[in-house]
Amino acid sequence: MKLFFLLSIITVLLVSCNVSPQHIEYGTDACHYCNMTIVDRQHAAQLVTTKGKAFKYDAIECMVHSLQDDKNDSEIALYLVADFNQAGQLIDATMAFYLVSEQITSPMGANLSAFENEKSAQNAKQKFTGEVFSWEKIQKHLKQ
Repeated sequence: MKLFFLLSIITVLLVSCNVSPQHIEYGTDACHYCNMTIVDRQHAAQLVTTKGKAFKYDAIECMVHSLQDDKNDSEIALYLVADFNQAGQLIDATMAFYLVSEQITSPMGANLSAFENEKSAQNAKQKFTGEVFSWEKIQKHLKQ
């Protein structure tokens, strides 16, 4: 009986700490950083901690600024951004490439969009102009 009880508790703990993205309720969820309602499917972002807590953002720049303010990213398991070419589809922010272009406005005015790979970002740059950045470089670019 004790073994069954112990296994039940362990199962509940493992299930409750599910490290995966949460669905963003566009038009309802608020940005963790600026409190604006998340409506733009092409610029949303999300952080998920190692304990499974999700923080949702209306813009990639809000997520980056939140990371800069917190300074403790060791507890972050997932860094996710919306792929500009597949609105609402979250991709790994650390592997994405970013275009800053005045021709593509983002919710907080940084004109920042994410792309699944460098080729997609370069194609968008040809269409919209601007500058392409990696994850490391976009964080430096947005330094407060």
